[in-house]
Amino acid sequence: MLTELQQKIIELKRNKNALILAHYYQTTEIREIADHVCDSFEMARLAQAAEQKVMVICGVHFMAESAKILNPGKTVLLPVTDAGCPMADMIIPEDVIALRERYPDAAVVCYVNSSAAVKAVSDICCTSSSAEKIVRSLEENQIIFIPDRNLGMYISSKIPDKEFIYHEGWCPVHDEITVDDVLQARSTYPNAKLLVHPECRSDVLGHADFIGSTSEIIAYALNTECYDFIIGTEIGVVEHLEGLAPDKKFYPLTSDFVCNDMKKTTLNDVLNSLESGIHEMVLSDDEVNAAKRSLERMVEAGNR
Repeated sequence: MLTELQQKIIELKRNKNALILAHYYQTTEIREIADHVCDSFEMARLAQAAEQKVMVICGVHFMAESAKILNPGKTVLLPVTDAGCPMADMIIPEDVIALRERYPDAAVVCYVNSSAAVKAVSDICCTSSSAEKIVRSLEENQIIFIPDRNLGMYISSKIPDKEFIYHEGWCPVHDEITVDDVLQARSTYPNAKLLVHPECRSDVLGHADFIGSTSEIIAYALNTECYDFIIGTEIGVVEHLEGLAPDKKFYPLTSDFVCNDMKKTTLNDVLNSLESGIHEMVLSDDEVNAAKRSLERMVEAGNR
């Protein structure tokens, strides 16, 4: 049952003609008031198609930027302005330009976990669910994959006929997971299948029963006949799955699998932002136009 505060937000959302998009890593109380709970690709697709006047992005900074770039005529609110992404902060446009100069024949594939400025100097964006499809669609044989080295290495293992050049970026939450964590979880839950996100290190991926994006992990867990799963991504996915499939068992790979930035958004933050319109994502026309093509190409390729 929704709380009084949650009901107030939902009523205000209707009165303001607003759409609330929440990432899977958000807290349960935030996911409960969202119109859609989604991964980065689905959030981008929904933002691009949104007809509502206002979008509230319950996620992190680059997600609100992407929503504004894909649908610049809408008001985009990010309830907590300092909800960022450490991976996105690991690369700047000058890094990309230097890689382009060194590898002039390469296509720059930019993970969506990046700033608008970095997207602006990239050829095409991708998400973890669309990366393989997007790289395969490119004519170039050399791929500069930024900023996540772990995701890039995973995709390169699927497409060995292309040469990958990596930037040294990573997700601190996923990258800290070790094989020892995996072996401990396997020992504790010996009958459970291990589902792991490709932002993890390759040695961790080597122990997985299934590797996939957040949405792919959820779909696999819901649709397979197995009833016990170790979830190798942020703990919000465990909570989300427990709500969708209460007859199954879901265990976090470690109790430390928490993205603190994703947990910053509270119901009061959402209410305050909706009520007053504060924390609007503002980008100049030049910023929008520079970054728009790489994101649009991502959505187009992912929809094919």
